[in-house]
Formats: sequence, C-alpha cells, structure tokens
Amino acid sequence: MNKIFPQEEVSGNAAAGTKVLPGEEGAQACVTLTNRTGFLCHDQRSCISASGVCDGIRTCPHGEDEEEALCRDVPQSLPSFLVARCGDPASWIYSDQKCDGTNNCGDCSDELSPVTACPPCGPGWWRCPPTVFKYCDCIPRSLCRDLVQHCSDWSDENACPGP
Repeated sequence: MNKIFPQEEVSGNAAAGTKVLPGEEGAQACVTLTNRTGFLCHDQRSCISASGVCDGIRTCPHGEDEEEALCRDVPQSLPSFLVARCGDPASWIYSDQKCDGTNNCGDCSDELSPVTACPPCGPGWWRCPPTVFKYCDCIPRSLCRDLVQHCSDWSDENACPGP
C-alpha cells in the first residue's frame, strides 16, 4: 500500500492523512510502493512516481499528472517535492531518481556527497572506485564478471563475487 505523508496542512477537499505543501495548492506528496517520492492523484489513492509526472502518459485516473498548469514550464511549474537539483544548478532530475544508483545528473551529484546523501550500496550492488559509464560508485552485482569493465580498477571483473 502507498504511504501518504502525515496530515499537516490540509486543503478543504484533501482526505485525512494527506499533506498539501504550502504554496503548492492541490499538489500532494506520497511515497510509492518502492519507497520513492510520488505524486498523489486526486482520487487520494493512486500514488505515481515523481518521474511519471509530465511524461506524456496520463497515469492518474483523471489525468491530472499531465495537466497544462503542472506541465507548461517544467521544472518551474512542478511542485518542489518532485524536483531535485544536480551539482550544476541549471540541471535537474525528478526526485525519485535520486539515490537510485544511476548517474542521472551526468556528474554523479544525484548519487554522491556533498549534493546528495545516499545510503551505502545495498546487498545487490558492488562498491568500486569511480565507475565507467552510467553508474557512480556502485554497480549492480549482475554486471560483475560479465567481461565488461564497469569499475575503473576492473574490480567488477577481478574481485566482485557476482550476483
């Protein structure tokens, strides 16, 4: 079941247990089943991932995730809880892309300090010095011993035990 942030400032038509962020009338944050920041649809039950908003696909039952007011000037028109800034302040990603193991910002600022404080690599990941290509300091163990260099020191091919 999706989690909805505890009630704080509630608008007239919001159900108990939802949070309306100040200055962002009607926009409500929730936590998806994968424990990521989400957008609560008007039905007060559907929680879609942040990156599912303004993606050209109507995911909410009434399509409010693609409304003109929300999507006209992305990222400025998006509620702040859906946006995360990269190391380069001119760059941004959807907030659910932070700490997902993938270099979404291009400079790893969405995965590494000081811009982002992410938890250490999970059990399905291998920590290595800077990686080559799309990951930052951890790669999925499924990429270990696949005869392709992902870690700059080749530890993914020589030391990683694999999946």
